[in-house]
Amino acid sequence: MAVKIEKKIKGYSVVTPEDKAKESAKAEVAARKVEELPSADVIQMHERIERPEILVGSTYKIKSPLFEHALYVTINDIVLNAGTEHELRRPFEIFINSKNMDHFQWIVALTRIMSAVFRKGGDVTFLVDEMKAVFDPRGGYFKAGGVYMPSLVAELGAIVEDHLKSIGLLHDPEMSDAQRALIAEKRRAYEDRSKKNSDVSHAVAESSAAGAAETIEVTGEGVSFPPSATLCHKCSAKALVIMDGCATCLNCGYSKCG
Repeated sequence: MAVKIEKKIKGYSVVTPEDKAKESAKAEVAARKVEELPSADVIQMHERIERPEILVGSTYKIKSPLFEHALYVTINDIVLNAGTEHELRRPFEIFINSKNMDHFQWIVALTRIMSAVFRKGGDVTFLVDEMKAVFDPRGGYFKAGGVYMPSLVAELGAIVEDHLKSIGLLHDPEMSDAQRALIAEKRRAYEDRSKKNSDVSHAVAESSAAGAAETIEVTGEGVSFPPSATLCHKCSAKALVIMDGCATCLNCGYSKCG
């Protein structure tokens, strides 16, 4: 079959079998992606979904030194596609209750805005970073476990983060075996050094309470760090100690000396 060429030929290329194989592979990948898309009968989170009569929820307690009374944060979830392989649990609404009514207005505004974002659907995990980046001009505080909170809103963001992790929307970054081994080695080295200092102190002044060394104890809630430890800017835990003249974190393994 003859083909009439009406334009001037400026160049040409020969289609090889390898080129045909590449085009075929691209077509297969595109078809596979189309097959993996959720089918039309899968319900996704959007603002037109009506609130069911019963929602599954969790309540968290905040005891902050900034408030005389505790705050109770309740996050309710909606279950989509229940009983199917596409079952999803997504946050639907949030409430904050307390005996302290001094900040009632901004608490109500915050919960309504967050609930609206939850019902909108899509990626709601950005709320965590936005809230945890809020700093109180009067200064933050340390919560139980030695974790620094720059503000009350930041602690609310930490609660939302914990909740999203519990329902599978967020995941902790995997720590490599080498990093775990490094942290364990740092803790052992600090504990051994503390024991040696303790023995020397007892030999010099057996009756002196100041000679007692700081040790790392494993409790039912995890690892507790020495009272003299300072705040680690990387993991926000009060676990930064001086080892061999270098600031080292006993929680995440961060070292100022590398």
